[in-house]
Amino acid sequence: MVEKDTQEEKAFRGRYADELKKKKRDGADSDIEDERNKVKQQGMKTPGRRGEQIKHEEIDKEIVRRYTAKLDKEKIEDKKSDS
Repeated sequence: MVEKDTQEEKAFRGRYADELKKKKRDGADSDIEDERNKVKQQGMKTPGRRGEQIKHEEIDKEIVRRYTAKLDKEKIEDKKSDS
């Protein structure tokens, strides 16, 4: 069953996604992994909370976004080097 976000959850999701985008980016994306570990620990303390579920979803989206951005950048660089 697909859950629809309430207005409050949508606002929380947007703020958290913005926060993740601002995090420092290095080669290993250790900042995102650190954040995921914090969310997992909080989830163990208070299981079943919607906030942790949303955070996990947004972390996954950010990892995918960074990965696809990296691939796009590599494709552009390959095209430039072929010319």
